[in-house]
Amino acid sequence: MSRRGGFPGGQIPGGMNNMLKQAQKMQRQMEAAQKELEEKEITATAGGGAVSVTMTGKHEVKKITISPDAVDPDDVETLEDLVTAAVNEAVKMVNDASQQSMSRISGGISPDIFG
Repeated sequence: MSRRGGFPGGQIPGGMNNMLKQAQKMQRQMEAAQKELEEKEITATAGGGAVSVTMTGKHEVKKITISPDAVDPDDVETLEDLVTAAVNEAVKMVNDASQQSMSRISGGISPDIFG
């Protein structure tokens, strides 16, 4: 019965074995960096500090702070815009921090190739 696929003798050639070990090491480093980022809190502001949003690396909003000066019952739309801007900036900052962290580990290789 003939054997299909695989490598002769079931052994991975030396260069590929080394590459596989490197990929596994990189994946472990990326997982550690992701865990570290998830525990990190990032704060973004809008309106010159009138609204601030603190978000975790898992994109969970932990805190929203609104300056009393930003609260105008006759202009709720501006406050809504400031909260929206601060949340969007926090999301951007978390995404940027994640990308920087992964890029340092992968040397610019897209982390998507590892699943």
